[in-house]
Amino acid sequence: MRLDKFLTETGAGTRSEVKKWIKSGAVTVNGESAKRPELKIDENRDVICCCGQTLAYQAYEYYLFHKPAGCVTATEDGRHRTVMDYLTETARKDLFPVGRLDIDTEGLLLITNDGVLAHRLLSPTRHVPKTYYARIAGRVTEEDGALFAQGLEIGDDKPAKPAELVIIRAGEESEVTLTITEGRYHQVKRMFEAVGKKVLYLKRLSMGSLVLPDDLHPGEYRALTAEELHDLKQCSV
Repeated sequence: MRLDKFLTETGAGTRSEVKKWIKSGAVTVNGESAKRPELKIDENRDVICCCGQTLAYQAYEYYLFHKPAGCVTATEDGRHRTVMDYLTETARKDLFPVGRLDIDTEGLLLITNDGVLAHRLLSPTRHVPKTYYARIAGRVTEEDGALFAQGLEIGDDKPAKPAELVIIRAGEESEVTLTITEGRYHQVKRMFEAVGKKVLYLKRLSMGSLVLPDDLHPGEYRALTAEELHDLKQCSV
């Protein structure tokens, strides 16, 4: 890896800033001053110091993000703020959101640069559960729950896979949780439309073993703990 790339990815500064550090002699590789930003280093073995601080490199990073409504699940968008715009404390450019949440949907979103784990979590053959809380216009019934459990026709080539619908409160406006094992386009909204109802509010509570903490507010994020990461990898095997 290039020395300047290593420094930016470990948060030492922007590309222009780290070039200044290197030029000034503030960066050492294995105890020797490094003068060239294009110097190739072994990020896993070499000891890199910048301004007297030893920097550690992580190949993969994992963040739990509480997506607010109004931002798009993308790395770039010319019209709206993206979920990546909220990650202000990491310098990595290879991070991406795992799966999608609609612009008006809130809740748990995993952001990482681990493509293998992302593929496992999103693969329909792995059946990784995703649970949502929703407010629904209209009375949700046990009959609706039975239809969800069978698998609904939502306009695709194949019916949606069986899902678990739990009614929290039924009335003119109902509250439910719904657990699905797929991630089709607008899937939750289309499933309720299939039984003649409309989603008013939607929030993802969990993905696999990863649960949205009560103290993580919309727009906030934090790194996964070692235990969370271990459990998440186990549930996607």
